[in-house]
Amino acid sequence: MDYKPTIGLEIHVELKTESKMFCACKNMQTSVSKNTNGHELEEPNTVVCPVCMGFPGTLPVINKKAVEYVLETALALNCQISGFSKFDRKNYFYPDLPKGYQISQYDLPLARSGFLNLSKSKKIRIRRIHLEEDTGKLIHPEGEDYSLVDFNRAGVPLMEIVTEPDIELAKEAGKFCRVLQLILRYLKVSNADMEKGEMRCEVNISLQNEKRKTKNVKLGTKVEIKNLNSFRAVEGAIKHEIKRQTKVLNKGEKIIQETRGWDANEEVTIPQRIKEEAQDYRYFPEPDLPPLKIDKSWVLKLKSEIPELPHLKQERFIKEYNLTRAQAKILVANKDLGDYFERVISETKAWLEARKDLGKGARARTIKLASNWILSNLQNLLKDSQIKVPQCKISPENFAEFIEMLHEQKISSTGGQKVLLEMFKTGKDPSHIIEEKNLAQVGDRAVLGSIVDKAIKENDVAVGDFKKGKIQALKFLVGQVMRESKGRANPQVVEKILRERLK
Repeated sequence: MDYKPTIGLEIHVELKTESKMFCACKNMQTSVSKNTNGHELEEPNTVVCPVCMGFPGTLPVINKKAVEYVLETALALNCQISGFSKFDRKNYFYPDLPKGYQISQYDLPLARSGFLNLSKSKKIRIRRIHLEEDTGKLIHPEGEDYSLVDFNRAGVPLMEIVTEPDIELAKEAGKFCRVLQLILRYLKVSNADMEKGEMRCEVNISLQNEKRKTKNVKLGTKVEIKNLNSFRAVEGAIKHEIKRQTKVLNKGEKIIQETRGWDANEEVTIPQRIKEEAQDYRYFPEPDLPPLKIDKSWVLKLKSEIPELPHLKQERFIKEYNLTRAQAKILVANKDLGDYFERVISETKAWLEARKDLGKGARARTIKLASNWILSNLQNLLKDSQIKVPQCKISPENFAEFIEMLHEQKISSTGGQKVLLEMFKTGKDPSHIIEEKNLAQVGDRAVLGSIVDKAIKENDVAVGDFKKGKIQALKFLVGQVMRESKGRANPQVVEKILRERLK
């Protein structure tokens, strides 16, 4: 029997504020100190205070920046901003919840009724976005029969984004998470690193008989899969759960409404507990916090400060720089690389204005050179060295000068690779490297003529093949000249001399 998956997502995002949600303790995401290997140095239970630990007599204070981050995210996701909102107490007991309740939002969230377009034909609706505080973190030492709890994370601002059940495929869920992560990073509201728990996904999934699916038929029994911390886990859990629920239904059995976890090693979902309902949490308005009135002028101010979003930047890159969609997508996905590319292009403007003799197509050729060298050679160097763009020693100014030299054929492509590598290692400007290492391209016909004659004399077979009409033989001869000149020969001039000699 065929079943139709119906999938909704609940995504929790730790916000990158300086302090926690309701107290002055520093936020681990932005303030944690790290050693040279990037490991956190904060000792467990040291970034805490009486407020985030829920001591009697303490009072919470709302973090305004966290509210602004939620509103900016809501605007980016086309949501309706609530003019009036409030916080509620969500009551439940868990070892990493110091108060015995969580300050969250229930019936009056900050935003609702938005959407995110995955493509021209697929829109995922956003049901609500609300703000709450994060819990602590349980640590389970391997081989031990006890658990430890670290409250450093308790009280960190946590934004929850809830979608409507508009997703039908695992790959759609994965794409939604990737697009959302990129938007959050462009807004700078969160690092949204899933492996660090800064963005956590929960999947709600049910199956419905394909033949019986109409607007008047209720959805199937919902199963929730908790705390998925990678795109692969999101997609894998959905695929497995579809298979599992299909087998259960085909046997004539009923799906149990429950919460399940994801075993990444076995790639299966495992039962955890019966799914709670809203009434189980005994929500009631938080008595220690005032309601929030969201002024329209405040919203308009935040809207004016929202940066260019990824989908708009991608279309601009295609139109303004004549990039392919694939090139633009890479540059937009890696924001630092995209910004670096634009700074390089900006640095070439003065040179292009001064060199009117280069013709109308000079800017287009410069952009093409820059995009090709950044997306291939520079990206490979960054990847091999395992460093990110901000740590790259090549300044946009020096990279622009490097592109100008390639455009003017002061260095060959082969020589350019040597120059770029030296720039990457030392941060020196290209002109000094070219002079130091004698890498300037040779275009003098008299100098190249003798090298060409030697190549012709030593490669009789290739010469004969060319005279028989084999064009590949000419490329071979050009390569021999390039090797003899250690990559300094101008290949266009070499080819021209070869053709003249071999007529």
